Amino acid sequence: MNNEKVYILEDRSILYVSGDDCYEFLQNLVSNDLSKVKDDNSCFASLLTPQGKFLFEFIIIKHKSGYFIDCEKSQSEELFKQLNLYKLRSKVDLMNLSNEFVVAAFSLKKFLEFDYAKQVLGHTIKYREDPILLDPRNQGLGARLIINLEKLYLSLKKLKLKSSDTSEYYTLSHKLGIVPLGLNKLQNKIFGVECNYEELNCIDYKKGCFVGQENTARIKHKNKLSKRLFSLKLINGSVKENDIINFEGKEIGKILIDGNYPFGLIKFKELNLDTANLITESGSLKINKPNWINF
Repeated sequence: MNNEKVYILEDRSILYVSGDDCYEFLQNLVSNDLSKVKDDNSCFASLLTPQGKFLFEFIIIKHKSGYFIDCEKSQSEELFKQLNLYKLRSKVDLMNLSNEFVVAAFSLKKFLEFDYAKQVLGHTIKYREDPILLDPRNQGLGARLIINLEKLYLSLKKLKLKSSDTSEYYTLSHKLGIVPLGLNKLQNKIFGVECNYEELNCIDYKKGCFVGQENTARIKHKNKLSKRLFSLKLINGSVKENDIINFEGKEIGKILIDGNYPFGLIKFKELNLDTANLITESGSLKINKPNWINF
């Protein structure tokens, strides 16, 4: 990632959770431990179904007396409604700030130029009261600035950052094996743990209960994880959502996200991820094997 480039992630939305019960409210729902989220640290988390299936993923950042929720825009309205359903009588206020705040991403090297910045996943600092954090999933994704839209371009000018084509950022994320777009296509189709959430610092098995915790822990502790979500490189032809993936005449997975940044759910124990040639009805693929997963 170029040191002078910044990517304005218009595909992201910001929700804000505050109120007397906001900590307990989120802590009882999300897959990660909210006690990790402080003024100097943010975390990646998910909200699962009671059966442990994927619904939403997001980054949680401490802000004033509450928490920013940095989520994919395509999921923001549904996530907002889901959180409202769980709220019940809790003293919690929910706001959708997507028209006021924006997310901008830039390089790790640029992040480390800031005073007090540390090369620690999730490490968070302030720039004129706005949070800047090293992406808690993988440092290859660089840092994120969450800032009021009215202040954005003046701040970028002062930081000597130039707005660049976001497709560069999405392509980087795809090569790293981290879904950049299309999360709605995963809903209720895949267990959270199959999204590589342990390796992406999304699940804390020691925190106690969260929605979907029982099945998630069972898959983990009984070594029942046989499929994972992988980024796929199209070699030729084309693929579409729900295409069956075959290897040497045997079905080993399915395309879940198509388009420019395809992902599939793959039976990873049945093939060599470095060399396997995968076939669908109309295309051939290889796996972008991430270096952050140990097999």
